[in-house]
Amino acid sequence: VQLQASGGGWVQAGGSLRLSCITPERTFSSYDMGWFRQAPGKEREFVAAIDWAGGTTLYADSVKGRFTISRVNAKNTVFLQMNSLKPEDTAVYYCAAGRIGRPGGTSAEYNYWGQGTQVTVSS
Repeated sequence: VQLQASGGGWVQAGGSLRLSCITPERTFSSYDMGWFRQAPGKEREFVAAIDWAGGTTLYADSVKGRFTISRVNAKNTVFLQMNSLKPEDTAVYYCAAGRIGRPGGTSAEYNYWGQGTQVTVSS
């Protein structure tokens, strides 16, 4: 499964960005999707996940109330809307796909990864 993430960039604290992850995979609707991030010198961490149908979501405590994950299966796309961004949100953001049966919160549950998109939040 090829995943292409986009939408990253530079933003001031308090601003918003929307990340997108698209795939040409026709079976996209059968995959649970997740977003992870990795800051310099830190391990990759979970951000948000959504089940294959878009009915169940999961968020890291650090982004609850600020980030929203969604998907449009007809467009083979998953989104991450990021509001009220903080400098500590600065990282490379990765989308991931896996057949888990629920939103997965650990990287080990996902089989396929996109290339990452850089998000930089200045104070």
